[in-house]
Amino acid sequence: MRVLGVDPGLTRCGLGVVESAPGRRVHLVEVGVARSDADADPAERLLTIGAEVERWLDRHRPDGVAVERVFAQHNVRTVMGTAQVSGVVMVAAARRGLPVVLHTPSEVKAAVTGNGRAPKAQVQLMVARILGLDALPSPADAADALALGICHLWRPVAARTSGTAAGEVAAPTRTTASATPAQRAWAVAEAAARRGR
Repeated sequence: MRVLGVDPGLTRCGLGVVESAPGRRVHLVEVGVARSDADADPAERLLTIGAEVERWLDRHRPDGVAVERVFAQHNVRTVMGTAQVSGVVMVAAARRGLPVVLHTPSEVKAAVTGNGRAPKAQVQLMVARILGLDALPSPADAADALALGICHLWRPVAARTSGTAAGEVAAPTRTTASATPAQRAWAVAEAAARRGR
């Protein structure tokens, strides 16, 4: 399976394509950042980001798209831009008949680090380790996009184990015994996020 992970942002939009391999390994296909001029008209900025996302979708032909779920922040302007970019990405994916899944930041962090509150530096380190990279993916937007893709690829294993209470890890079963600690932690974070909705 091939996934395009998108860390939405109006100035910098992280894009990362990852692919699953046997044994729950993940391979890097491409990573980058779509940028728009902060001084440009908002509609033009969305057009610029959207055009780059369209190019990535056409070039890599992913099986699905994983986008970071937007959360309210103190900076309303930042939230608005992030939400608008998310919408542009979802429309581009829907136009191609691709499924889009939204993952919360805590779900993504738990999937790649085992800790839903991990700092960005730890996420970058684990993404590099999971993908076998010689250097940390940079900037953070790019690392976050790759983490989203990894989270999405690992979701099928974790989702089957998501019936545990907050703070608990599912007892090993035929299904969960093969899940990594990070995948089990992701399942716990997902279950907690569902209860908080």
